[in-house]
Amino acid sequence: MAEFGDLLRALGECGLYQKLLILLVSLPLLLNPFQMVGQVFMVVEVPYHCDTSWIRAVGPNLTEEEQLNLTLPRGTDGQFEQCSMYSPVDWDLDSIVAYGLNDTQKCSNGWVYPSGQPPSLLTEFDLVCDRAVLNDVSQSIYMAGLLIGAMLFGMLSDRIGRRPVFLICILIQGVFGLGIAFVPHFYVFMAFRCVVGAAVSGIMITVVSLVTEWVGVSSRPKAVLIAHTAFAMGQMMVAGLSYGIRNWRLLEIAGSAPILALFFYIWVLPESARWLVTKGRIEEAKKLLQKAAATNKRSLPPELLEQLEPEKEVKSASFLDLFRKRHLQKVTLIMSCVWFADSIVYYGLSLSVTDFGLNIYLTQLAFGAVELPARISCIFLLEWFGRKKVQGTLLLLSGLLCLILTGIPEEQAVAITVLAVIGKFTATATFSTSYVYAAELFPTTVRQTGVGLCSTMARVAGILAPLIIPLDRYHRATPMAIFGSIPVVVALFCILLPETRGLDLADDTGNDQLPPEEQKSEECH
Repeated sequence: MAEFGDLLRALGECGLYQKLLILLVSLPLLLNPFQMVGQVFMVVEVPYHCDTSWIRAVGPNLTEEEQLNLTLPRGTDGQFEQCSMYSPVDWDLDSIVAYGLNDTQKCSNGWVYPSGQPPSLLTEFDLVCDRAVLNDVSQSIYMAGLLIGAMLFGMLSDRIGRRPVFLICILIQGVFGLGIAFVPHFYVFMAFRCVVGAAVSGIMITVVSLVTEWVGVSSRPKAVLIAHTAFAMGQMMVAGLSYGIRNWRLLEIAGSAPILALFFYIWVLPESARWLVTKGRIEEAKKLLQKAAATNKRSLPPELLEQLEPEKEVKSASFLDLFRKRHLQKVTLIMSCVWFADSIVYYGLSLSVTDFGLNIYLTQLAFGAVELPARISCIFLLEWFGRKKVQGTLLLLSGLLCLILTGIPEEQAVAITVLAVIGKFTATATFSTSYVYAAELFPTTVRQTGVGLCSTMARVAGILAPLIIPLDRYHRATPMAIFGSIPVVVALFCILLPETRGLDLADDTGNDQLPPEEQKSEECH
């Protein structure tokens, strides 16, 4: 019986066919960053105060300055309070001017924002004062969508295939992303964002499996990480797009609609031939392999194809197999913690872009620009030092940089931003390494389920990250201390993981299947 790796070597481990596939799956990744961080630019802070137009009934000729002086209390800094007002009274204007108002209350008639400002989420849905927390809650709900997508589409992809799940997720992201631009209420906005998050998660984990399963051993890291560079370029595009379009509804349309242009994928996107083989669909797999060989200008030996037969009993692995088999249990638990740590530091830095003291558009551009070399450098680091060492070292560095940030004075905005950008570099590199590493550690029958579970843990961290950021009201260093300490601790567990550099992918969980390192050791003896 022919090994799938032998077939890949015969048709070309990373020929034209695989390069076209990488290009196809990269295009949605170019658009995903907008869904991830676009909301940050829809809630730009503007001055505001309570609507106190009630006084116009008794003083229609008051100037704006006079109105505010009579109806708004001032804080200790001499500025008007933004979230409180003097309680309305049934007095005439002369009495109000003579005696003044003393009783205060929360804003009861909404807020007033600067005229001429393009509509934003903050101004349209009044995300200020007591309602300001809804912005952080909506980010967490989006992350909850990523979690749902990781669980749902991970298992579904192992059941019905990579291709249908990828296409379904593209359609959902386009339709609901576009629908967000027309929502009448913020709660509907949050619900739609949750659905979009699920689709984004499905796309990201399916890309990893499709690329990993079509590319040979020597080119796996390069293929996955080149696809991920599209995500880095998308980060930079978000900065330019949000700088040019300040109306949040138009920005949402511009960021969401382009993915619908990928409808032609129905005719050109292939299924994973490796997945087809594990499901016993040999004839379909042979046709795809022959097409790939023809595109790569290679010929597959007929005898090699004939040897491609299903196992006597095609085993249908389940979620429980991740914990039933001893070696998979260790890998699953440690990689879940690694992904959690990756995500907490990555999103902790990404969503804090408005807190570093410099222009948010330039900071986002720097964050996007630094992701490109971070992902490309991983191609070489993974080949030179292996997966385990790179994963542990980068995770440790990410945490240490966040911990250093807690000791930098708030006035030194440039130093804080530079360290944050370096932290984003290491956080991006460790996240990219995790995608490659996890895809190699889990066998084909549960690869999407395993990566989906790891991604689920990452999304739990993503849900927590926006809720940790507001803790800076108690102490400025608290969020970064949390974002930094978790990766430092988890990095130590990477020592227990097996190395996968230069090893072929496992297809079945197997009752007695050994971890990759032990397999290699057995072969040597």
